[in-house]
Amino acid sequence: MAVKIPESSSAWKKSRILIVEDEDNTREALAKLLSREGFVVDSVANGRDALNFLRQQPVNLIVTDLKMPQMDGITFLRELKKHFPKSNVIMITAYGGVESYLEAMNLGAFEYINKPVQIEELKMVMKKILSDKPRENC
Repeated sequence: MAVKIPESSSAWKKSRILIVEDEDNTREALAKLLSREGFVVDSVANGRDALNFLRQQPVNLIVTDLKMPQMDGITFLRELKKHFPKSNVIMITAYGGVESYLEAMNLGAFEYINKPVQIEELKMVMKKILSDKPRENC
């Protein structure tokens, strides 16, 4: 799923977001909401699919779940940083704890947001990341 960014949103123009989330409803809702905000949004269901996607298509920002089958968010973050070290990542989770928070942040996640995701909080963090370093990095 990809949507073009309107000309009026020049600050975030061409920002491509990858959502990595195993829960279909959450993945689809985030994709729809962010598309409405003018982002180009792609989504996959797990970390392995995300790594394969990123080998073909660079993105500006990754929003990933922590708990997923096949490859959890921490393992995905480790692999991501090996292959795409400049990646901008926001970790989201319904199972947040201090240990996973610290690990995600030490591995280079920009932010760690608890579910249910508040779209205004997510947009604020995304704007900070994309305003500071709007590079394609994955």
